[in-house]
Amino acid sequence: MDALTAARAAKTASRALASAGTGKKNDALRAIAAALEGRSGEILSANAADIEAAKRSGMREAMLDRLALSPERIAGVCEGVLQVAALDDPIGEALSMKKRPNGLVISQVRVPMGVIGIIYEARPNVTADCAALCLKAGSACVLRGGKEALKTNSALALIMREAVAGAGLPADCICFVDDTRRESANEMMRAKGLIDLLIPRGGRGLIRAVVENATVPVIETGTGNCHVYVDKSADIKTAADILFNAKTQRISVCNAAESLVVHKDIAREFLPAAAARLSEKNVEIRGDEATRAILPAAVPASEEDYFTEYLDYIISCRVVGSLDEAIEHINLTGTGHSECIVTADYAAARRFADEIDAAAVYVNASTRFTDGFEFGLGAEIGISTQKLHARGPMGLRELCTTKYVVLGDGQVRS
Repeated sequence: MDALTAARAAKTASRALASAGTGKKNDALRAIAAALEGRSGEILSANAADIEAAKRSGMREAMLDRLALSPERIAGVCEGVLQVAALDDPIGEALSMKKRPNGLVISQVRVPMGVIGIIYEARPNVTADCAALCLKAGSACVLRGGKEALKTNSALALIMREAVAGAGLPADCICFVDDTRRESANEMMRAKGLIDLLIPRGGRGLIRAVVENATVPVIETGTGNCHVYVDKSADIKTAADILFNAKTQRISVCNAAESLVVHKDIAREFLPAAAARLSEKNVEIRGDEATRAILPAAVPASEEDYFTEYLDYIISCRVVGSLDEAIEHINLTGTGHSECIVTADYAAARRFADEIDAAAVYVNASTRFTDGFEFGLGAEIGISTQKLHARGPMGLRELCTTKYVVLGDGQVRS
């Protein structure tokens, strides 16, 4: 299906979906989960073909990890869909209600966006996550993945469309664009009147292209140059464990740590412990002069390194003289995604949480928790790093808009 055909079909389907009750939407979600589980062999076969093609094209290991599915990952996707089904339906929720002196009763309620478009790259789990969230939020979706995952995404979309139709909703509640040329993305960016909200998920280049060129409203899901700051009062083992998890638990995701910042008073004790842990996964440390004075094997860091989302077994490191300097460095070089402080000092933790400009700030915990599933939102449609409408993991409520319903008994304005 080409982009404009998909957008038109989704627009028509969105009208039926908007009036579907919670029960029918949940039935469709449970049907999706059952179908994905029951037909996992088809999905894995398609994914294996995508993986083989990606290897032949020279895709690096971190990106292969993003692309790869396994029985366990498919089970996780199905569990995410079921969690969305179990969540409260946001549609119709009254945010406020008041009675005016003239007798008008004014309420603000959540309503569907209409049609949500998602442009994303080589992460096929996004196909199911986004479809499930949009459906529960009462909006049809137009999904356009990258060419690297085309076979996998096509299989997922076909299975989900059939499941939705079998549950009594239009199949076009989930529309998939199988044209991976740049022109199809451009058509989605300019489909004003058909697509009500566009969400890019992927690398910096994709996100910038959508933000700069779209004529439909966009929510910017940002890249993740995430930091772990080890304060002078930090417990060495705790800090090393958090850093190791944040950096290496899954390197190909946006909430993985890309930069280490260490207070000078603890650097001589902490950096060797950090290097020992990171060496377990052969992580390359690119450090400033103070770092390399303690870790001679570290590679000299360029200024660009401190602004880089590696998505690889590489981490930048800077030694700072104070909490003030750490906050300034992180706010300058970060992408507003997820930032962590490891400290035993309550005042330092409070200042870090108050002054760091990011969607998620962690005190003594790994940045890897910035995720809709971990936050109790079910699956997520992305991590918003902007400040308007939605910020952080975007669940059901962030995919809705509102309208005012005004009840009267004949009032006219004088």
